[in-house]
Amino acid sequence: MTATAREIIGQMIMIGVAGEALTAEEKALLKNYPFGGFILFAHNVKEPQQILALCRSLWETKRELPPFIAIDEEGGRVHRLPPPFTHFPPAAALGRKGNADTAYRVGLAMASELKAVGINLDFAPVFDVASNPNNPVIGDRAFSGDPEEVIRLGWEFARGLREGGVIPCVKHFPGHGGTDADSHLELPVVTKDIEDLEATELPPFVYACGKRVEAVMTAHVLYPALDRQYPATLSPRIVGELLRGGLRYDGVVFSDDLEMQAVASTYSADESARLAVAAGVDTLLFCHDTERAAAALDFLSHESERDSDLRLRIAESCRRIRKLKKRTLTRFYAASEEELKEILSGANRKIVGEIQGSR
Repeated sequence: MTATAREIIGQMIMIGVAGEALTAEEKALLKNYPFGGFILFAHNVKEPQQILALCRSLWETKRELPPFIAIDEEGGRVHRLPPPFTHFPPAAALGRKGNADTAYRVGLAMASELKAVGINLDFAPVFDVASNPNNPVIGDRAFSGDPEEVIRLGWEFARGLREGGVIPCVKHFPGHGGTDADSHLELPVVTKDIEDLEATELPPFVYACGKRVEAVMTAHVLYPALDRQYPATLSPRIVGELLRGGLRYDGVVFSDDLEMQAVASTYSADESARLAVAAGVDTLLFCHDTERAAAALDFLSHESERDSDLRLRIAESCRRIRKLKKRTLTRFYAASEEELKEILSGANRKIVGEIQGSR
């Protein structure tokens, strides 16, 4: 089956859904707006069988390609899944433990639980370096203030997710650890010079790109040393020149949520979509407002008819998305009821005890 131009552009947009099951309105929307992915939050997840049923219904919206079904599951305070899923400690606890094998086993264990209920993409691990102790949004979500430790432990976590059958996505490029503001609420500005960024913020992402990590998420942060005008998500200098050109990264790049105030307070859905795609972003996240997502798809569809440069960019993004989906999303995986009980039986909590120092 050949995809239409609208379906191709739809692959570049990921949305959130309202509740624990698709509503009639959402089902109707998805017939006209073929979005390429979904992200789950705490309000979407109640218990294992419900999560599995929701993920199956999301998978069944597929046309030519299946959807990414994603979640932010980092451990610590960024933890969406309810009991009996394991609540792993934050990355900083793994940093204090300092054991790379433990980081790998956490990633592997987390993947086993996500995959069992049909989730195929985790927006983790955080590859930000905790370079500012007053950072209000990263903090203990980072493995360390030492970029080499972030690399050593973060990559093992990513490898565990990958080998457990879940796509890892390192974030937030080119680094959110040095901010003193929360990009959910306002646009943070990092005034470090290029030498400092190259010494501290960038090394983990340089390493991950060298390892061909499947996905990278951008930061809604302004770095005047790299681009005085646009935050990273919308910056052709940061995404296009640095990430794509300098680091030669050809994996899938996700925006952070385009509804966050760092972007949405200044740019409309149309503007942020156009700028992000032009910069080199492949997948645009609209986590709560499906009307903004629909407006972005309509806008990109219309603009691509008259803008050959935009058509080329869309083709590049869809090539990357298709390549990743064809390689990793070969079928809907769902654990049987017995397998699910075994996976969630509590064995993974032993790893939590190791990290916390209990016996």
